[in-house]
Amino acid sequence: MTNDNSLIKPVSFARRQKLLGALAVSAFLAAPPGAVPTAYAQQAAQTPPAVTVLTIRQQAVPVYSEMPGRTTAYETAEVRPQIGGLIQERMFVEGEEVKAGQQLYQIDPAPYQTSLNSAEAALARARAAVTLAQANADRARALVRTSAVSQRDLDTAEAALRQAQADVTSAESSVEAARINLNYTRVLSPIDGRTGRSSVTAGALVTANQTAALLTITRLDPIYVDLTQPSARLLQRQRAIDTGLLRRDVGGQASARIILEDGSEYPHAGRLQFSEVIVDQNTGSVTLRALFPNPDGTLMPGMFVRARVEEGIADRGLLVPQQAVSRTPRGEPSAFVVNAEGVAEARILRTERAMGTDWLVTDGIRAGERVIVEGGQRVRSGARVSATEATAAAPEPQTDAAQAASQRTGG
Repeated sequence: MTNDNSLIKPVSFARRQKLLGALAVSAFLAAPPGAVPTAYAQQAAQTPPAVTVLTIRQQAVPVYSEMPGRTTAYETAEVRPQIGGLIQERMFVEGEEVKAGQQLYQIDPAPYQTSLNSAEAALARARAAVTLAQANADRARALVRTSAVSQRDLDTAEAALRQAQADVTSAESSVEAARINLNYTRVLSPIDGRTGRSSVTAGALVTANQTAALLTITRLDPIYVDLTQPSARLLQRQRAIDTGLLRRDVGGQASARIILEDGSEYPHAGRLQFSEVIVDQNTGSVTLRALFPNPDGTLMPGMFVRARVEEGIADRGLLVPQQAVSRTPRGEPSAFVVNAEGVAEARILRTERAMGTDWLVTDGIRAGERVIVEGGQRVRSGARVSATEATAAAPEPQTDAAQAASQRTGG
């Protein structure tokens, strides 16, 4: 009887490996769609997801607020005539710069020159009368000692002298008034500034203290910017200063920058001058005034601008990149932090405001901790991760408007 085992031919090791590989491929192809072999799933589960982390450092962060505002002229003068008469000449070019004391108009001086001449003649008569009264009084004093005239005559002569002296004083005042009116025929600029449109031309009749201004002169350098800020924001800033979150520079005024209507940044920095103490009941805002240099005349009164005003410095600021912060279903900002064991932990943060591409965080994270900035979508709380350190970018000052925009997009 023949043994069946003797019919089986020996199989080489290489051939056996090929057969096993073919069986594995057949098993993989026979698996239902979406199914992964257990070996591959276990291998994937044992590999920690790779993430990029950033170590949070404590640093001094300048804090800014952005506010809308409008430019206001530093000085404005409406030029009006102080006497009446005919305009003889306009002595400036509309739109040009003028200096204080520069002549703008010439009013016909003839009638005022006549009045001055008349007043000077009256003064001369009064002085002559004083000379005569003085002589009469001196003569009466000499005669009263010899009883040649009575005391009453002396008193009359001295009274006439005093009256003549008073007439001189009155005549001198009339001369001065006439001279002032004559000078008023030369209409001068009260301030340095740029002229606007002239409302009169040569030959126009003007009157003293008329309602319509001959001309408006505006000083543009420097220039004011009146800003509005919600009163609630002022309270928050004061609270942050009181609690030590913000440090205000008490040695000087807060600096400010402005963004023009076309989106460009004005090259010159300004300084905050003061804040009003009354809240507008209609808007709930407070007006702040800043002063900016305007050497090129770029800023004109009435322009709408946005100003970035320094509120203070957060000496112990913690900046977390916005890309590392997401929102929970309840809308709370959160981020993943990798602990010393390489395990990811979910943290709820308290964000103060946006600072460029970062959030200024006041709670939920500490200096020295590592926050996940890339790869967080593959991470679950409590899972081990493979972390690679990233480099921090320099913080940029950011405004309340950018903060609101970031919040609308989900932080």
